[in-house]
Amino acid sequence: MPTDDAIHRLRLARTEGVGPITWRRLLERYRTPEAALDAVPKLAQAGGKAEPPLVPSVQDALQEMQQAEKLGARLIFFGDPGYPPLLAQLDDAPPVLAVLGDVGLLSRPAIAIVGGRNASAAGLHLAEMLAEDLAAHVTVVSGLARGIDGIAHTAAMRTGRTVAAIAGGLDISYPAENTNLQRLIGERGAVITEAAPGTHPQSRHFPRRNRLIAGLSLGVVVVEAARRSGSLITARIAQELGREVFAVPGSPLDPRARGGNDLLRDGAILTESADDVLDNLAGFGALFPSGRANDGINEAPSCVSETPDHLLAPLDLNDARCLVASLLGPTPVKVDDLVRRCQLSPAVVLAALTELELAGRVETLPGNRFALLTNAGS
Repeated sequence: MPTDDAIHRLRLARTEGVGPITWRRLLERYRTPEAALDAVPKLAQAGGKAEPPLVPSVQDALQEMQQAEKLGARLIFFGDPGYPPLLAQLDDAPPVLAVLGDVGLLSRPAIAIVGGRNASAAGLHLAEMLAEDLAAHVTVVSGLARGIDGIAHTAAMRTGRTVAAIAGGLDISYPAENTNLQRLIGERGAVITEAAPGTHPQSRHFPRRNRLIAGLSLGVVVVEAARRSGSLITARIAQELGREVFAVPGSPLDPRARGGNDLLRDGAILTESADDVLDNLAGFGALFPSGRANDGINEAPSCVSETPDHLLAPLDLNDARCLVASLLGPTPVKVDDLVRRCQLSPAVVLAALTELELAGRVETLPGNRFALLTNAGS
């Protein structure tokens, strides 16, 4: 039977309005998931939400856990020993991951290979060659899309292991043509998602999938990517995380190569073989934290004071909520900037932000940044 702590962590992760950053902030503030769940309705109401957020029941959480078990999958929570150490470094690391296959692969050095769905024959050949050669040394990560992703997974399994990050539930195959490939990866490597079973992938899920790909990897290799493609989103996330970005050059006459060529102009490492990637990964071990790699769930971020909840005066919170909302707009702002402008304690500002987010008025973004939702008013 799952522990009560795991059940309540899952419930909190699936609560309406609670994203990855808010999940961690609530646990940092209230210390236990039960206490955080008790506080959510009051916080949302204080933030201006008329109806209390939808909170899954214990039975709902148990049902999701049973579905995962039936699929042969394992749920890993942020802070668990098996949680991927590189992914744990993200500000918005997923609170819970569903993993089908070898969980140990998630803690091994990995390189992502991503690219276009409508790739050329030359692009597919290069991706195949790179994946096959790289998999002999590191795990190859991709997104199980058609085109470059699919060929990278297939080639990697010839010489090593591969991890597929998907946008939907583990019981959903997308695209349908990769159903058998997804099954094979689950048997020989690992399939990973933050979505619950039964979740059909929608467009809004894919950027989150892309951050999984970048977060699991030491670097991202882009093979044929059009401008404004999902592959470029993955590359951008990798850059923001301080990971390496590699790009295979392509013909300037082919629109499928323009995104990758733009990356090269912006400083990506020109890549023609696996050696171009491996030669630039010297010292990769420094990216793997040692000791208490994933126990940050009980460590407050540097900007948070250890002020107990009952010492946050209601008047302070009311004033802070109005002031913070008035200072926010569609452009993301760092919490440190808000603290300086508000002239309030970091604990009070973050408490106000949590209430506003649970009320659906504020969005929390990576990098400890916040923005007013455009449809939320002030």
